[in-house]
Amino acid sequence: MEGVATTVTFGVIALNEKKYLPELLENLLSQTYEKNLIEVVLVDGESEDGTEQLMQEFKEKHEAEFLAIKVLKNPKRVQPAGWNVVIANASADVLLRIDAHARIPQDFIEKNMQCINSGESVCGGPRENIIDDDSSWKQVLLLAEQSMFGAGVASYRKDSSQRKYVKSVFHGAYRIDVIRKVGLFNEELLRTEDNEYHFRVRKEGYRICYDPSIKSYYQTRNSLKRMLKQKYANGFWVGKTTCRCPGCISLFHLVPFAFVLAIILSTLFAVLGCPCIAVALWSVYGIATLLMTLLAVCSMKKKHALVVLLPIVFLLLHLSYGVGTFVGILRR
Repeated sequence: MEGVATTVTFGVIALNEKKYLPELLENLLSQTYEKNLIEVVLVDGESEDGTEQLMQEFKEKHEAEFLAIKVLKNPKRVQPAGWNVVIANASADVLLRIDAHARIPQDFIEKNMQCINSGESVCGGPRENIIDDDSSWKQVLLLAEQSMFGAGVASYRKDSSQRKYVKSVFHGAYRIDVIRKVGLFNEELLRTEDNEYHFRVRKEGYRICYDPSIKSYYQTRNSLKRMLKQKYANGFWVGKTTCRCPGCISLFHLVPFAFVLAIILSTLFAVLGCPCIAVALWSVYGIATLLMTLLAVCSMKKKHALVVLLPIVFLLLHLSYGVGTFVGILRR
C-alpha cells in the first residue's frame, strides 16, 4: 500500500467553455475536502469567448482559499496537449482530471482521496449525463446518450453497486507516482488519449479502480448536430487508434463500424439480386432499436410525443460513429 496522500491537484482544461465552466468552479468551491490541500490548475486553449478571463477572475478572488491556483495556456489547443500542461505543473500527491463540461457533488474530491488512500493507484466512478434545461427535445437527446444502445457500455456510464477493476475511467484520479512512471499523453490522439493512456497505465502494472461512490455528471451536447459531430469525431479517432494500438480499443468500440460495414455489404448483395441479407440486417436492427427505445421510454418520469424520434436519433448516432471509424481506419 502506498503512503497516505493528502494534497490533490484539481486539473481542468477548457476551450471556449465560458458557458459551462462557472458552474464547475462553483462545485469546486463547495467541496467538503479541505481547500488548503487542493491545488487548482486551470488551462485555457486560447479561447475566444472570455474563458481565460473567467479563470483569472476565479484565481484573483479565491487564491487565498486554496493551496494554489495556476492559470496556464495551451497554445496547441488540443485536449492531450492541455492535459500535458496540467501534468507538467501538478505538484500535489494526486492528480484529479475533470472535464470542463462536468458537474461534481460536494464530496467528489473527498471520495476520490478516500479511494486512493485505501490502497488504489488510479480510481474513478460512474459518470451520469445531464442536460442544461428540461426541454422535450433535449430529454430525447439525453435518453439517447444515457442508453447503452446509444452511447456504449463503458464502465463509467453505469452506476454499478460494487467496487471493481476496469480498463478505463472518465474523471480519473492518479497518484503522482503513476503519472511520473507512465508519462505524458500522446498528443497525436485527439479523442482517444484516455484509452491509450489507461492502456499504458495497465501495462505498467497498475490497476484502475471503479468506485460507485465517486459520482460525477457530464453535460450532454445540446443539439443533435453537435452530438453527431461528437460521435463522428469519437469514431474517427477510434479508427485511427485501432490501427496504431489495437490493445487500447475494446471490441465494443467497433460495433458501429461493423454495422456500417454490414449495411454496405448487404446493400451490395441486394443490388446483385440477393436482398435477404439486407432484410435480415434491418429486421434485427429494427427489433433491437424498438426494444431499446421502449426501455428508455419506460425510464422517463415525464413522457412526451417527441420520444417517437428516439429510434431515428439512435440510427443517426450509430451511423455517425460507424462512418467516423470507417474514415479513421482508411486514414490511419
